[in-house]
Order: sequence, then structure tokens, then C-alpha cells
Amino acid sequence: MLRKRFVVAAASAAAGLVVLSACSGGTEAAAPAVAPAAAVAGAGGNAPAAKGETKVAVAEAGNLGQVLVDKDGFTLYRFDKDSAKPPKSNCDGDCAKAWPPVLAEGEVQIEGVDQALVGEVTRADGRKQVTVGGWALYRYAKDAKAGETKGQGVGSTWYAANAKGGKAGQAAKEASAEQKDGATKLVASNVDGIGPAIVDQDGFTLYMFTKDKKNKQPTCNGDCAKAWPPVLAEGDVQLEGIDPKLLGKVKRADGTMQVTVGGWAVYRYAKDANAGEANGHGVGGTWFVIEPAGCKSTAPVKDKAAQSGNAAPKKEEDAPAQESGY
Repeated sequence: MLRKRFVVAAASAAAGLVVLSACSGGTEAAAPAVAPAAAVAGAGGNAPAAKGETKVAVAEAGNLGQVLVDKDGFTLYRFDKDSAKPPKSNCDGDCAKAWPPVLAEGEVQIEGVDQALVGEVTRADGRKQVTVGGWALYRYAKDAKAGETKGQGVGSTWYAANAKGGKAGQAAKEASAEQKDGATKLVASNVDGIGPAIVDQDGFTLYMFTKDKKNKQPTCNGDCAKAWPPVLAEGDVQLEGIDPKLLGKVKRADGTMQVTVGGWAVYRYAKDANAGEANGHGVGGTWFVIEPAGCKSTAPVKDKAAQSGNAAPKKEEDAPAQESGY
């Protein structure tokens, strides 16, 4: 729940590493031309945000199109290494000096942005940071004046944010040209401590359940599916570094269609809080990271107790999963 009060100032404006294998045994980008955005704070006849208050508005920034700006017209950015589901900021320390977070101070005014997309996330230091579309917002310390977009494309992870919290600009469009809106995407990658693995469009590690059977209806439903959300075939399933011949779909008990790779139904793990984590590998001796070739990763399991299923539940809600074998 939001603890800050959000004030709508105007109606909403118009809106890697690829690995393909068999189963196993930043530099800064040049700033594009931009249109001045200094007048945005008072756009539409609305008064600029008062001192000590936060404002998020929309402005045109040359070939980037519409971008989010603050009360002073400075471009706001999003970081690919953060996550939106759930919202989480991973830019602290020296990173936060270069990319100051947009803090939810006083009344947060919004202009040209759908109020339903605006929220906040608690940072590691306890402060509240403004989010749009689940993505935490930042300024760039090297933007010296309103309208500059020197942070666009830095490290191939920083992009100006658009009115929906997505990436603005042609560079961002090219980076995601293979992925259609609303589509599911599977990417062959390397996960630290695991090796070859499949990740989703947000970089989250994907898993297989050895109690399932190839090309058969998945057996993880109910509470199990809450802990291990199935990867559903939404829109056109996009692949990167994975043989299209391995891709399939299987009907679940609730009638939805789940993605399969090599015949195995694919899942995420609810306790992976950030992209690149693999906390589910070896859980219960039945859950394993799935490799790009559609088979079980043989990477060592860190938690031997979890692998054997003998680990004591850390939380009360973990108990049913232990009892049910997942």
C-alpha cells in the first residue's frame, strides 16, 4: 500500500549472454538530440511542485519520444538490474551517487502518468522511492540541465523511462525488438553458481519439476503453483538461444497453457527475489534449474538439507509445501 499521497496534476498523456549447448554432465552512450523540457514543470497551466515535494511528469525528448521528468524537467531513468515484479531497487552506495533515486517526499504529484502505475518501493536504507509500472525511478548526476539524456543506454542497463515505466527511445526498442508486448520470452543464459540455464524476459531463473512427466499435464497446482508459478504461454512465445524444436505447450488442470522445453513444464520460483538468483535449485530433491537443451541442471546443490527435503521450514507458510513434497 502507498503511504504517500499521490496528486494527479493533469489527465494522462498519450501514452545476455546467449548460450546454446547440450545438457551438461559500460561504456556511456552518446546523448541523442533532445527537445528542451525546462517548461514541463508548469505544463498544462499547472503550478510546479512546491519545494520539498516530488513531481513526476511527461515531456518530449527528441528521438526518445515521451520520457518521465521530475519537477525541474530533468530526465528520469530506470535500471535493468532492478526488478518490477516485485518492485526492488538494486542501486545503492556509489551507484546511488551516480544515479540519485527519486524519493517519495511530501505529496508526490503526477502529471501525464496513469495514477494506477505510480507506487513506491522501500530502499535498503529505509527511504521510499517512487516507482512507475513497478520500476524505481532515478536521475542521472551527469545530466547538468533539464532536457539532457546523457544516461540513455549507459552500461546497456540504464534507459530513460516512458510514461508506463518502460524503456524510452530507439536504443531500447532495438534491444527488445525480438519481444512483442505481452509475449512470454525464454532466454538461454548463464546463472552464477549454476551455469547454463533458461531465464525469462526479466532475467529470472526457470525450473523443472521431476515429479512431472514429459509432455503430460503438470502436477504442480494449488499451493504448489503459488510457490512455483508456471510460465504460461501468453502471446507468441519468444526464444533467444534455444532451439525452437524444443518449445512446446501443455494444458494445465485449470485450462491455461504452460510452456514446455524438451517436454518439461517450466516454472519460476517465488523465493527468487532478483534476476539471476537460483534459490530453487535442488529444493526437495525435485526442483532443478532447467538448461537451454531442456534438461535438468546437474550443478551442485548448495543446500543439501533442502535437496533431501529434511530442512525445517523457516516460515509457517513453508510447512504445507514440505508436507506435500514440493
